[in-house]
Amino acid sequence: MKNLILTLVGLISILSSYGQDLTDALRYSNGETEGTARFKSMSGAFGALGGDMSAVSINPAGSAIFNSSHGAMTVSTQSVSNDVFYGSNTQRLKDNSFDMNQIGAAFVFNNTDLESTWNKFVISVFYEQLQNYDNQFFAAGSTQNSIGSYFLEYADGLRLDEITALEGENISQAYSGIGSAFGSNYQQAFLGYESFILEPEDDTSNDNTTYTSNIAAGDFYQEYTYAATGYNGKFSANLGFQYDKNVYFGINLNSHLINYERSTYFYEDNTNTGSTINQINFNNTLLTTGEGFSLQLGSIVKVNDFIRLGLTYDSPTWLRLREETTQYLYTFEDATNLEAEVDPAVINVFPEYNLRTPAKITGSAAFIFGASGLISIDYSRKDYSATKFRSNSSSDYFTQQNAAISNSLKVANTIRIGGEVRHKKFSYRAGYKLEQSPYKNTATYGDLKGFSLGLGYDFVGARLDLAYENYKRSMDHRFYNAGNLNTSRINRTTSNVSLTLSMSL
Repeated sequence: MKNLILTLVGLISILSSYGQDLTDALRYSNGETEGTARFKSMSGAFGALGGDMSAVSINPAGSAIFNSSHGAMTVSTQSVSNDVFYGSNTQRLKDNSFDMNQIGAAFVFNNTDLESTWNKFVISVFYEQLQNYDNQFFAAGSTQNSIGSYFLEYADGLRLDEITALEGENISQAYSGIGSAFGSNYQQAFLGYESFILEPEDDTSNDNTTYTSNIAAGDFYQEYTYAATGYNGKFSANLGFQYDKNVYFGINLNSHLINYERSTYFYEDNTNTGSTINQINFNNTLLTTGEGFSLQLGSIVKVNDFIRLGLTYDSPTWLRLREETTQYLYTFEDATNLEAEVDPAVINVFPEYNLRTPAKITGSAAFIFGASGLISIDYSRKDYSATKFRSNSSSDYFTQQNAAISNSLKVANTIRIGGEVRHKKFSYRAGYKLEQSPYKNTATYGDLKGFSLGLGYDFVGARLDLAYENYKRSMDHRFYNAGNLNTSRINRTTSNVSLTLSMSL
């Protein structure tokens, strides 16, 4: 009867069990158009230029710049290098990936009514990758803080009978039932108890709420491995108009796709006197999938043959996200060769939740030097503190997370500068990008700075473009959202090589 009651309660209570935090919110809020090679070689400074499929992605009016129907496809390689400082040691690990990150076409329809001030309209459809999540790094070093503090923090204040198995339950049944009834926080305490990391003050009383760690203070050798894959992609339908000769308008309706997979492995070893746990292996996996919607409004004005100005509004993106997690924990005692394997073999399926990413506004200016070349500048403003979680079933938890976002994040400005010089059939390009940190504490998450270079060659009715992009950012990475483990410092360098074939249709 007790098992039946627990199951019934679990079916109701699972709706309020969440694990999302500020890091998750930022991951899905800071994507930028990957784009064509020409776009990337000028660091994306295309808001006032148009005439490129990725320019349409950042300013919908850019499609109306095309004089004839146009198509483009881009493939790219990405290399992410992480230098990770942890416990007085530095480790370096690289990750490489290959992808087709852009494809699209614009179809131009000229107005045959010569007396009309509306010269043409353009319909475009395209796919752009906003973010490539492929990344891995490795941290290793000695510290004086144990992973035991993670489980101890979760167990503090919880009743013993809420984090232990019922009579007759195996590990999988208990882990699943505790998660359904009480949530993932209780599952972490259950893992710590079943692996003998946690010691109840009174193990004979179900009312016990006080715990200590069986890991004695001292030095700890630790390793942490992080591996992630996935993407943030955008399918767009665009409509652009040219009014008179010098004014262009456009709108994009965007459908977003999120797929993010992450696996982490933590290893700890100690020989501290008094420790009855000397080795720990802790594995976690996360799968996040979702979809969403956003729109963009843009305009470009040709002030004269030399100057173009652009203005774009990107609405918030409204995302629906779902998450699944798995966990595994193993501990070992040297003195007695006693080991404990806590392998629930259970997939935790969290309730669907909503995330609203912040809106963005971009102002642009381009200076055209006839057929010789151009210089373009984009300035964007995005208020990351406006990011919001929402779910009808867990308003209190998300209220706390939204408060943390508001207190920790801020407005971030981005500036992009790009230039192009043309000589006969060749085009030579370069760019620079500075993206401010979205965090108020910029010491923990620094600005992103990068440069780009590119080369283009015009064929008859087609163009081949090559781009190289390199940018860097330094940040602190906390392994887990509980406990007192040391924070790792990551210096990340990302480089891309892109190749685009574009042609008149």
